[in-house]
Amino acid sequence: MKKEFVIIGAGLVGSLLSIYLVKRGHNVKIYERRSDMREAKMIAGRSINLALSDRGIKALEQIGIMDEIKEIAIPMHGRSIHNGDGTLAYQAYGDDGQFINSVSRGELNKKLMTLAEDKGVEILFNHTCEKIDWKKNIISFKNETAEIKVHADLIFGSDGAFSAARLNYQLQNDRFQYQQHYIDFGYKELTIPAGENGSFQMEKNALHIWPRGNFMLIALPNIDGSFTCTLFFPYEGDPSFASLKTKEEVMHFFEKTFADTVPLIPTLAEDFFNNPTASLVTVKCFPWVLEDKFALIGDAAHAIVPFFGQGMNCGFEDCLVLNDLIDKHADDWITILQEYQQLRKPDGDAIAELALNNFIEMRDKVGDPSFLLQKKIETAFSKKYPEKWKPAYAQVTFSPQIRYSQALKSSIVQEKIMQQIMALPDIENNWQTEAVEEKMLSLLAVK
Repeated sequence: MKKEFVIIGAGLVGSLLSIYLVKRGHNVKIYERRSDMREAKMIAGRSINLALSDRGIKALEQIGIMDEIKEIAIPMHGRSIHNGDGTLAYQAYGDDGQFINSVSRGELNKKLMTLAEDKGVEILFNHTCEKIDWKKNIISFKNETAEIKVHADLIFGSDGAFSAARLNYQLQNDRFQYQQHYIDFGYKELTIPAGENGSFQMEKNALHIWPRGNFMLIALPNIDGSFTCTLFFPYEGDPSFASLKTKEEVMHFFEKTFADTVPLIPTLAEDFFNNPTASLVTVKCFPWVLEDKFALIGDAAHAIVPFFGQGMNCGFEDCLVLNDLIDKHADDWITILQEYQQLRKPDGDAIAELALNNFIEMRDKVGDPSFLLQKKIETAFSKKYPEKWKPAYAQVTFSPQIRYSQALKSSIVQEKIMQQIMALPDIENNWQTEAVEEKMLSLLAVK
């Protein structure tokens, strides 16, 4: 049966969801608080390039738009580690040619909005969600000139981590559970411009990481030859955003800590102070749905920190799961939304925990010899016994058939086993022995 859907928020997930729904023959309107980014100049400093991986790709392929997204994506086959002593190390993502894709958040959002409109979705910009009447399913929006009231059969809140739709639901539901957690680190965007004739000044097909213990810099390639860099840095302490107060202090810090970047970022000091410092939040809430009237999706339901590159992929997977449930339950939206919540809430919580754990791995461990040995042991064991061991990163990034909640449970078991393996005498020299292999098999048998 044809329904009137209203989606609050024209971000990545809202735009993709609208395509899924309109392709089923429904009337779909998106109301977006911001102006149309396709007509406005992009503001530097808040984009964080995104890592599109298998879960997100599967959701895009399901509705036949992945080929168009490939036009703005760059494959990254591994991590290029920039060590403090100036040396480089390379860690492939997998032995089977696996890769993730660097995409600009802004360019991807523009592309998805255009695809949505081409398929019949109406997007109304500069409309702020003020209030929702849950009994009548009427949303009050404020635009530049007036307040308008809009009725919908079903409302989706896809307006991000600081969702107005979620806040309205929370204020009118006395048993709504809400938790937000900020880490003590913020992020700041910097840019390595393209070289001559649009050339890349570093390895193009890699995610670059400068791990420095308590903080890190990363860089992802753009199709114009530039790299979007993101400094993840403490708010307070030494060093921190608070301690770097002058351009001279910034330059001295980078020359000492990220020396190879200094010649590549000609406007480093200016960008450091001109570009905003943004916070990193994890959001968990419950319930996500109200009968057959309303559902939260994407960051509005489960905002996470970006260190596993799964925020967008998780939101896209929400759309895919929801679409599968529509196939399963036809027009029974109460059942569809309840099962969507039942499936996705544990997975949203799991990827939030995995993302926080991966921050520690990326900033502290990727340059640590003991950690690199552990990963080498895991990779070799997994290659020999793929049915028994799949590394956590591969489960999350390259295995959409494995739920996030399953990956989290598996990763906890694997880490406990590896702690015992790494504590074995002279493991550095004995890691390839049959005894170590038998030990891992025996530990797996009693997990």
